[in-house]
Amino acid sequence: QVQLVEAGGGLVQAGGSLRLSCAASGRTASTNAMGWFRQTPRTEREFVATINWSGGFGYYADSVKGRFTISRDNAKNTVYLQMNSLKPEDTAKYYCAASSRGYGLEYGSGYDYWGQGTQVTVSS
Repeated sequence: QVQLVEAGGGLVQAGGSLRLSCAASGRTASTNAMGWFRQTPRTEREFVATINWSGGFGYYADSVKGRFTISRDNAKNTVYLQMNSLKPEDTAKYYCAASSRGYGLEYGSGYDYWGQGTQVTVSS
């Protein structure tokens, strides 16, 4: 099992920044990629970004490309999501996820473990 704990959410004004973190524990060696998703009460879960543990290659949804940056610290088993130039439409609960398969990473089905989420609210 892998446990994921997100942190860093909060309330920020439009144009501001937040950095989310996701600390992984347990059998982290069984995973090879991490991702961030977001969801609101009115929308389905949406892919945000993904990164693999080895090469550090990041892949982003078009809606956040150029504003968000995903990174990882292998020594700390932690993944970060730096969010800049935030918009009200970025308001959502953000979830961290871990994948042991390394493919289909734009979809929730590509992940095996999920955190509890952290709320991000962007005011206009």
